[in-house]
Amino acid sequence: MALTGVIDRLKNTNLEEIGVSFSLADLMRDLKVEGNNVYIKLFSPSEKYHEYLKEKTEKTLKSIGAENVEVEFTSEPPKQQQQPPQPPPQQNPFESRRRIPGVKKVIAVASGKGGVGKSTVAVNLAAALKKKGYSVGYLDADMYGPSGPTMLGAKDKQVVATPDNKLIAPEAHGIKMMSIGLLLPSEDTPVIWRGPVLFKALSQFLFDINWGEELDFLIIDLPPGTGDVQITLGQTAEIDGAVIVTTPQDVALIDVKKGIQMFNEVQIPVIGIVENMSYFVCPDTGKKYEIFGKSKTEDVAKQYGTELLGKIPIEPKVAEFSDLGIPVVLAKEDAQSTQAFMEVAEKLIKKLSEQ
Repeated sequence: MALTGVIDRLKNTNLEEIGVSFSLADLMRDLKVEGNNVYIKLFSPSEKYHEYLKEKTEKTLKSIGAENVEVEFTSEPPKQQQQPPQPPPQQNPFESRRRIPGVKKVIAVASGKGGVGKSTVAVNLAAALKKKGYSVGYLDADMYGPSGPTMLGAKDKQVVATPDNKLIAPEAHGIKMMSIGLLLPSEDTPVIWRGPVLFKALSQFLFDINWGEELDFLIIDLPPGTGDVQITLGQTAEIDGAVIVTTPQDVALIDVKKGIQMFNEVQIPVIGIVENMSYFVCPDTGKKYEIFGKSKTEDVAKQYGTELLGKIPIEPKVAEFSDLGIPVVLAKEDAQSTQAFMEVAEKLIKKLSEQ
C-alpha cells in the first residue's frame, strides 16, 4: 500500500455522521504503513467516539487493501501548522545612503532630456566654483556618453590606483575629475554594459575615488533622463542638492517637471533650474533674440517650489572653448556666458548655506 494513497483516502473520509466537519486526516497524529499493515494514531478528546472512529478507520482503510489496521487514540490535539516566518519589515532604501568620502558638498547636475547642454553647464559650474577659490571635483557619471574629458582637456590624463584600490583623480585646470572616458582604450570605444556592471562602476566612482585634499564641492554630471543611474545615486549616496538644466522650449520644460518629481521621489532637494541657450545676443547690434521662444522656465520653477538660478546665453565661444578643452568661464572672463555661470555659482552657494 502506498502512503500517499492512504493519506488521500483519509482526507476524503468525512465524519459528518457525528456532526463535525473534519475528515479522518484532520484527526491523524501519526501514521505508519508496512506492506498491507497500517498503524494510525487519532486524536479524540472523549472515549465516546473511540468505537465509531475505530470502525470508520478500519472500514475505510480495508476498502483500499489494508489487511491489518491498528488504531490508537490520544487526547492531545493535533499540532497547529507552523506559520511561515513573517517577512522582515521593508527597509527604507534611503536609510543606507552614505556620504561620499572627502567631499563637503555634493551637487548633481541633471536634465530631463538630452541635447540641452547639461555637461556644458556642469563643467562650467565646476569652473566657476573653482574660480571663486573653492576646491572642486567633477565626476562624469554619464557612463554611456562621457564628455567631461573633452570639455576639460583631460583626454590624455592617466588614472592610477592606490595600494588599497582607490582610483586617484587626475586634475585639469585645477579641478579634480573622474570619468569612465579616462579608463577606456580609446575615445571611440563604446561602453556596452548592462545594469549590474553599470551600478558596480557607479558605486566605485562614488565611494572609491581618492580626491586628494578634501573637496568643498563635487559636481556630479548625470546622464540625461530619469533612469537607473539617478535612482541608484539617490538610494546610495547623500546628495546635498540637484540642479536641473533645460532650454526654453516647452518640450524641454515638460521633462524638467519629470526631473523635479524624480528627485522628490529619491529625496534629493532641487536647488534650482538653469536655463541654457536662453537667448542669443547679436555681436554686431547687441540685440537679444529669444531663438527658442519666450521662456516659461521661471513659471515652472515657481509652480514646483524651486527657483531659476540663471539664464545662459547662446555664445559660439562656449562651444569653441569646450572643443579646445577649456571651460569658457576660465577662457574668456568678459563673455556674457561666463558672467551668467558665475551668477549661477553665487546663487548655488547662497542656497546651500540656507539649508
